[in-house]
Amino acid sequence: MAGPNIGTLNRPGTIADQVAFDAGLCAQILRVYNYLASGLALSGVVAFGLFSSAELAGLFFEVEAGHVVGLNVLGWIAIFAPLGLVLLTSFRAAQMSVTAVRTVYWPVTALMGVSLSLLLFRYTDVSVARTFFVTAAAFGALSVFGYTTKRDLSAVGKFLFMGVIGLILASLVNMIWPSGTMSFVISAAGVLIFSGLIAYDTQMIKQQYTEAWGSEMAEKVAIFGALSLYISLVNLFQFLMMFMGQRR
Repeated sequence: MAGPNIGTLNRPGTIADQVAFDAGLCAQILRVYNYLASGLALSGVVAFGLFSSAELAGLFFEVEAGHVVGLNVLGWIAIFAPLGLVLLTSFRAAQMSVTAVRTVYWPVTALMGVSLSLLLFRYTDVSVARTFFVTAAAFGALSVFGYTTKRDLSAVGKFLFMGVIGLILASLVNMIWPSGTMSFVISAAGVLIFSGLIAYDTQMIKQQYTEAWGSEMAEKVAIFGALSLYISLVNLFQFLMMFMGQRR
C-alpha cells in the first residue's frame, strides 16, 4: 500500500543532522514494528477466540458439529471489510489525521483475525505454528534485505502491485471455476509476490521517513508502514499455509 504523499524529500545537511536523522530512523523502525507486532497480536487473539468458542464462531460462520462449513452474512462482511478500509485509507491518506489512521489500523487487524481463524479450523495446530515460524523467519530476512539494500526497489514495487491485481483476478476466476493446477499457481505466485512486497515495503518505510523527517508526520508514516508490512506478512503466511498446512 502506498504511503501518504507528504511533500519534498528532506535530507540531513550537517553531521549533527545526520546523527539525529539516524537516531530518528532507528526509533521509526522500532515504532513500525511495535505497531506490526501489536496488530498481529490482536489478530491472533481474535482468531483464537473464534476458534475456541462455538458461540463466537457462530456469529461469522455456519458451524455444523464443530466444523465450519461456510460464512454467514456477517462473516462475508468481516472478510471483505479490511479491503474496503485499506482502499479508503489509501485514497484519503494525505487528508487523514494520525488518530484517523490509527482508528483504521486496529479494526483492520482485528477483522483480519476472522479470516485467520479459518486457518485454525482448517489446519492442524502444529502445521499452523510451524508455518508461522517459517513465515516469521522469511519476513525477518526479507525485511533486513529491504532495509540494507542499495538497490532502488521502486520499479519492482510497481511490478509487484500489478501482480497483486492479477492474483486477485485469478483467485476470483478460480472461485467460479475451481482448478487444482490454478490453485497451485496462485499459491506459488502469492508467495513470490508478497515476499517481494515485504522487502519493498521496508525500503519504502525508510524513504517515507526521509520525507517526513523534521515534521509531525512520523507517527502517521509509521502506521502506514506497519499496515503495509502487516498485509504482506499475513498474505505470505496464508499462501505458505496452502503448501505447508496439514488439514484436520
